[in-house]
Amino acid sequence: MAEHAENGGHFPRQVGIDAYGNGGFRFAEMSHRGSLLCLPTGMSAWPVANTVGLTMASLQPVLDLADTIDVLLIGLGTDIVAIDPAIRTAFRERGVIVEPTQTGGAVRTYNVLLAEDRAVAAALIAVEKAR
Repeated sequence: MAEHAENGGHFPRQVGIDAYGNGGFRFAEMSHRGSLLCLPTGMSAWPVANTVGLTMASLQPVLDLADTIDVLLIGLGTDIVAIDPAIRTAFRERGVIVEPTQTGGAVRTYNVLLAEDRAVAAALIAVEKAR
């Protein structure tokens, strides 16, 4: 039986994502409901439900680890919207490339880069339907 990583949960290492949709993600034989941060320090619940919540404050945990990350993938849910230019600037100043896209594309790219041992992080807004 799979364990459940509840909101506020943390998985202590960075791993690939096996599936997404139904309002959450599956990884490491667990299911997680809600949005997700995938960082070099592990996988954590991320209290962002939509792009309105995508702020410098919500991305602070990623910014705190910027010296260990080359690429930040931002899964914007099902839509592609412009992100706050201040977010791009803050990460660029720390040498991190920011790639916003739909959550599905972000998950696929994250898995490829992680498999290549790249210094990647992802901030993924949960979606209902996988694409």
